[in-house]
Amino acid sequence: MLMPLTALPPSCPLAETLGVIATERADDRGFVDAALAIIDRDRRRCPETPLLTLHLPATPGIDLYLKDESAHPTGSLKHRLARSLFIAGLVAGVIRRGTPLVEASSGSTAVSEAYFARLLGLPFHAVMPVGTSATKVRAIEAQGGICHLVPPHALYAEAAALAEAQGGVYLDQFTNAARATDWRCDNIGSAILQQMAGEPHPLPAWIVAGAGTGGTAATIGRHLRYRGLATRLCVADVEHSAFFEGYRDADPHATADRPSRIEGVGRPRVEPSFLPGTVDRMMKLPDAVSIAGMRVAGDLLGRRVGPSTGLNVVAAALLATQMHAAGQAGSIATILCDAGDRYVECHQDRDWLERQGLASAVETAEMTLRTALLRRP
Repeated sequence: MLMPLTALPPSCPLAETLGVIATERADDRGFVDAALAIIDRDRRRCPETPLLTLHLPATPGIDLYLKDESAHPTGSLKHRLARSLFIAGLVAGVIRRGTPLVEASSGSTAVSEAYFARLLGLPFHAVMPVGTSATKVRAIEAQGGICHLVPPHALYAEAAALAEAQGGVYLDQFTNAARATDWRCDNIGSAILQQMAGEPHPLPAWIVAGAGTGGTAATIGRHLRYRGLATRLCVADVEHSAFFEGYRDADPHATADRPSRIEGVGRPRVEPSFLPGTVDRMMKLPDAVSIAGMRVAGDLLGRRVGPSTGLNVVAAALLATQMHAAGQAGSIATILCDAGDRYVECHQDRDWLERQGLASAVETAEMTLRTALLRRP
């Protein structure tokens, strides 16, 4: 919400003589300066997220790395996006003192945005699809956010309408994720490369990212091209998502008729933040395979991870097997998006899987992955 403009008297007799009129908004620099300082202090308290190694016996000579974004204060990859959206909104003069903030989200972005809104003393509303995990709803409410559950097809319109009714700002991660993030430096791509600098294969052959808003993939892809690196970007997509078809068919208007079952990835439309020109390869994985990958990765890491991490790990493992079969050595990096505790009542729960018609397929895919990836060649 922007402050109303106020007409001002001419600043000098010359302006009056020339017929010049002026108007301005109330000075909000004090709030902006204080808000940016709060965000900066929060960032300084939080070290860079760790880069973990994941050993797959079936692909010796291929080093697999996971950027552990669950280490952020709000527990997910979306912490970076929320911080970038808030900084961009503040310096653009869009987020001001007392501005109500609204976001459309499947959960994790809203958790992170509620955290930053609380830090700045701003009201926050999350518009989320019915069926979002109860754990994520509680996490948003714990940060002082207000949750509005709506039919998935109404997500965008309801968020925009609520922002207008509140006299607030629709943060719109799906449009603004790629715009708000600095792809030249100080991003997840540059962090991965810096942390790999001393590794046996410091320049990964591939970086793998899932497609949610498309912003993370767009940031990584642009950073790789900006630096002139040979590393290629693979984007993993899920069932009931438009990104893969949009990429394959060069169709920015591609749509999916059902919402994604893998929270945080997959969209019913090709989002504005998805930049297909930055992507070297896409994969579309069955949801059962992503959930099976979540289980396998969790066992290898010794802790639960979410299904979007399972998606990334399986896509990275498939690239690793391809490299190994070709007699290549090297490294692949991907993202541990969030912890599995957020999915105890859904993807980690067999009854939920049964209701989704996925239980048997997950067990079959898990057995296949364990046989293919965990046995030495």
